Amino acid sequence: MADLRVLVVDDEPAVAAGHAEYVRRVPGFALAGVVGTVQAAVAVLSRERVDLVLLDLNLPDGHGLDIVRGIRGAGRPIDILPITAVREVDLVRAALTFGVVGYLLKPFTFADLRERLEAYARFRAGLAGATSASQSGVDAAFRELRRPASGGVLPKGLARDVMDAVIAALTRTQPAALSASEVADAVGTSRVTARRYLQYLADEGRVTRSQRLGGSGRPEVTFAWRP
Repeated sequence: MADLRVLVVDDEPAVAAGHAEYVRRVPGFALAGVVGTVQAAVAVLSRERVDLVLLDLNLPDGHGLDIVRGIRGAGRPIDILPITAVREVDLVRAALTFGVVGYLLKPFTFADLRERLEAYARFRAGLAGATSASQSGVDAAFRELRRPASGGVLPKGLARDVMDAVIAALTRTQPAALSASEVADAVGTSRVTARRYLQYLADEGRVTRSQRLGGSGRPEVTFAWRP
């Protein structure tokens, strides 16, 4: 099967570039383009073969769902995966009515997106070449696509809700760096616990480590979210 072609739509250039790099790192996927507006997305979709759109919903010249309406209105077989900070339930429901293949909230890690892309590829592979479908085949395809995300495989002892809180604390203050103690205060955990999560994110390449002078004059390790 040919590589699945992905269009990245996000109006923040650094964020869009990061998403594009993630796509390049997942086998079986190729980048169809990177754009930051509704108008630019429509232009690419009109001239390029695109299988999947990674779509931010808040764009400077319209709403991401405007792109989806255009795709559905034209009857084009293009799938949509919103990648957004939009958490309003009404908008989530609106996206679901358009048949999106997932909904990924920012911030996230490479493992989060890779998991969804790989599930999407398995979904497409399960339907490829079929002229008719059995109920069991349809059920299997949708199970693959709708399988609850693990959010990446965390090491034993790390909890997803705490990890999300640590990431949220770092992204709220970026580009400023935080110490383990400052993250612990923001999240409501011990310094030792916060340090374990920060170390994991650093090892995964999602945060950078640096040093600053602490109150005692000793260097203090700090962590900053890597956009």
